[in-house]
Amino acid sequence: MTETASRFLRQLDILPPEKLSFPITVVGAGAIGSAAVITLTKMGCTNLMVWDDDVLTEHNVPNQMCALDAVGFPKVEALATLVIELTGTSIQTRRERYRGQRLDGVVIAATDNMQARQEIWKRAKMNRSVPLLIDARMGAEFARIYTIHPSNLDEVDFYESNLHPDGEAERLPCSARAIIYCPTVIGGLIALQVKAHALGQPLRREILFDLPRLQLITQ
Repeated sequence: MTETASRFLRQLDILPPEKLSFPITVVGAGAIGSAAVITLTKMGCTNLMVWDDDVLTEHNVPNQMCALDAVGFPKVEALATLVIELTGTSIQTRRERYRGQRLDGVVIAATDNMQARQEIWKRAKMNRSVPLLIDARMGAEFARIYTIHPSNLDEVDFYESNLHPDGEAERLPCSARAIIYCPTVIGGLIALQVKAHALGQPLRREILFDLPRLQLITQ
């Protein structure tokens, strides 16, 4: 048995790691992005690029995958260091804000504003180099995850009907925006969608969950 097969022994019949060699781009290294990246690399994804221009602050620590001693460092650098420590995987990073640069592979929109999602969508829509877009949104203990094939016209129409301006988003107090169990659940659901994509399994184009009520709706 190879070293890789030995490490992933308990998931080999669920998802062999060799199925995960495709590129993945994550825009945003905050609560959702960090949880998704840690989960994906733990699952066996190795070809990741992460974008973020922000710096880790003390109030980020409780709701993000990060070390306390990383406060003051760029989020992408703190995340890259943590990924190596936990998985031995080296991820690529771009310490800059995403402003419509070229995208490749499965794209995960883990940003905290709709303007950035619209920039991502402009590059992803009808882009044959982007087979899948996963857009995860969170507000306190509620979340929506859209999984879209950007070249499928029906899915394009559905996604664009849910790509509203920032002004229409619910305004939450600074102290009621995130708690760690929400992004960790989202990170797991993103990984589940990536697994389904890797194996050619059906995808849920919309997942909604309300954690306090333990309600999950999919379509």
